[in-house]
Amino acid sequence: MRDAGGGKPDGAVVRDALGVGIAVGLSGFAFGVTSAGSGLTLLQTCALSLLVFTGASQFALVGALAAGGGPVTAAAGAFFLGVRNAFYGLRLSQLLALPRAVRPFAAQWVIDETAAVSLAQPDRRSARIGFVVTGLSLYLLWNLTTLLGALGAEAIGDTGAWGLDAAGPAVFLALLAPMLRTGTERAVAGLAVLLGLGLLPVLPAGVPVLVAALAAPAVLWAQGRRRSTPRGDAPEGNR
Repeated sequence: MRDAGGGKPDGAVVRDALGVGIAVGLSGFAFGVTSAGSGLTLLQTCALSLLVFTGASQFALVGALAAGGGPVTAAAGAFFLGVRNAFYGLRLSQLLALPRAVRPFAAQWVIDETAAVSLAQPDRRSARIGFVVTGLSLYLLWNLTTLLGALGAEAIGDTGAWGLDAAGPAVFLALLAPMLRTGTERAVAGLAVLLGLGLLPVLPAGVPVLVAALAAPAVLWAQGRRRSTPRGDAPEGNR
């Protein structure tokens, strides 16, 4: 079926949305393993996926807890990562134009993947289909694989002995890498890594993650200074 305005076929939108939802949803298994390995109970692990449902923030939270960070520090790091979803919401509210009664429920699905699929569509109908199919498939599969991962971690015991403690950081990097498309984004990521790793031996667990958040304003400030600084005349030999 095709939109009356000649937009993208509904089947193609559903296919693309399911591809994203399934591919990313399977990584919930890694979160379940990581969360259980950090000391959270099965109920706490599943509650995070059901109620928070933003992968990067969930990995940041359990990663900080696993490193020995306090709950407040871990939650603060997760909060800073989750703030980006508010900006997605501003754009999607205009694009989707959902009824007011539906918006509070749709807000739970405003994440990287639903925003990417929705914004890639040529019209509102396709954007709505992409948002719903991506959000529904990802939510269901993420929570199912979270449960399976947590149960599996409890069954095998020490996740570190199996090398599964590295699953969370690996998935986190896999989710982040495709987003670094510009030089500015790569510079922010590089500086954040330097700050986080450099301060890890001297600051309490979880705090280096918060300090690394300063990478973004630092890079933007440096770029602003460079653009506002007038360039001197070129040397005579180069004219």
